[in-house]
Amino acid sequence: MLLNITQWLVAATSPSRGTDDSNLFVATLISERYGKQTSREAHCWEVGKLNASLRCDFIRNTSDCHNTDGYVNYLEGAFCTFPTSLFPLAVFLYVLWLIYLFIILAVTAEKFFCPNLSAISHSLRLSHNVAGVTFLAFGNGAPDVFSAVAAFSDSRTAGLAIGALFGAGVFVTTVVAGGITLVKPFTAASRPFLRDIVFYMAAIFLTFYVLYKGSVCLAEVLVYLLLYLAYVLVVVLSTWIYQRNRQRLLSVPSLEEPELLTESEDVGVPTPQSSEFGDEYQPLLPMQQSTCQIFFQGLNPVNSRKWRQKPWHWRVFKVVKVPLEILLLLTVPVVDPDKEDKNWQRPLNCLHLITSPLLCLFSLNSGSYGLYLIQGVFPIWAVILLCGTPLSVIVFFTTKNEEPPKYHCLYSFLGFVVSALWISASATEVVSLLRTFGVIFRLSNTVLGLTLLAWGNSIGDFVSDLTLARQGYPRMAFSACFGGIIFNVLIGVGLGCLLQMGPGQTVLQLEPQGLLGWILAGSLGISLVFSLISVTAQCFHLRCGYGVALFFLYVLFLTVALLTEFGVIRLPAN
Repeated sequence: MLLNITQWLVAATSPSRGTDDSNLFVATLISERYGKQTSREAHCWEVGKLNASLRCDFIRNTSDCHNTDGYVNYLEGAFCTFPTSLFPLAVFLYVLWLIYLFIILAVTAEKFFCPNLSAISHSLRLSHNVAGVTFLAFGNGAPDVFSAVAAFSDSRTAGLAIGALFGAGVFVTTVVAGGITLVKPFTAASRPFLRDIVFYMAAIFLTFYVLYKGSVCLAEVLVYLLLYLAYVLVVVLSTWIYQRNRQRLLSVPSLEEPELLTESEDVGVPTPQSSEFGDEYQPLLPMQQSTCQIFFQGLNPVNSRKWRQKPWHWRVFKVVKVPLEILLLLTVPVVDPDKEDKNWQRPLNCLHLITSPLLCLFSLNSGSYGLYLIQGVFPIWAVILLCGTPLSVIVFFTTKNEEPPKYHCLYSFLGFVVSALWISASATEVVSLLRTFGVIFRLSNTVLGLTLLAWGNSIGDFVSDLTLARQGYPRMAFSACFGGIIFNVLIGVGLGCLLQMGPGQTVLQLEPQGLLGWILAGSLGISLVFSLISVTAQCFHLRCGYGVALFFLYVLFLTVALLTEFGVIRLPAN
């Protein structure tokens, strides 16, 4: 038997064989090794059925294992680069890299993407409500949206997007919302809550219908996008009506509660939080700085005064983030309209005219566009360098260190694009790495999405919303649980499916959802219906019992999902 396998292996790795022959090889190999009938197209997760010595060749010769979306081929690295004895080390390093990718997503969105979106909304003179449900909602949900778009780009990982969006929805509407009520019981704003939960339920049941069909057409994709547009219009219109009635009925300002807590209409507007970079950009003494001092201060993400005040675990985490923050500062400009100089840093902003386009080029299609040779001779990255360098020199000699130019607001648009591409590239790596974990541990994409990907993308909401509740703004935090995630579902699914549809393609086939997919969709629907009924029944007075019930719902959902994944709960055989 071993001789037969060796002969098959030699034949499969010969250059004369194509992809189809390789797939036939691995299918026949598994069939002979385990006495099963397999299809011509082998699935990548079947690598776990083989001996360790055969897994590398299986990965290299199976088309289902070829993943060209990311920068790194994680499957080949795990099964081919590392020896068999060091395979646990490869898994451990992949876990560390996954954690760091989530840090990249969080830092890029919080410190670069959201501030530039705020600057854009300020320069376009958008109201807080319009900015909150459009630009700033995009900033808060950027990791989820880009992860969904990256997952939908490949039919093999579409389950990750569904699992992540639904899993994050269950997590935020149960654990985060329950945590807010446990931290600070409060009275919820009735109209914003009912508005948000109705739109959220409409988005979820639309997705449920799409999954039931097993396909999504162009008309349904447009319904996703139009539903979000309708949500934005309802928010703006309700705010306008509320403010008009308030001005008409109240002759003096109300002293009972701040306006922020009365209606919580600014759903999705990020709360004022301490910004590390905002303090670090400020000089300690009002003195004239040289160009070199401005440049190196702009690249320094560590504030010595804050460093001495923070605890040791903050310092350790800061050391981990320093290389990433320096790279981001080198490539992403940040405009801050709240500062007197709008965060104008002449030498660094001039360098951004070179580094930002190069980063954009190498972030597209896993960097392959950056290595493209024009007529096979001149690299395209050199063209970007030749165009950016003169422009950078012109800006440098026509501006001053102390005064930002009139066109400085354009840097916010550049920073928006570059930070979005940073997030997109990181999200693609996350999806690719999670698919690798699915192959290694033989887990479905759905369970990976509802656990690792959902937790990673929702940890920011968990921390920020609970911090808001402790600071005395539980209404705004609670509204964000239902209002902010509407953007993630409608735009994540709608935009992801729209981008996957090619020219002339109006129908996109989805992989059939097993029992786990229906449990996931049903759990989110149950949590929303439970919140709608229980909050209304309590007359919007939320207490600790409601939070405990939400925690119990999430534990029950996660238990049923994992038992289903490992085959303990299954559909009865026909």
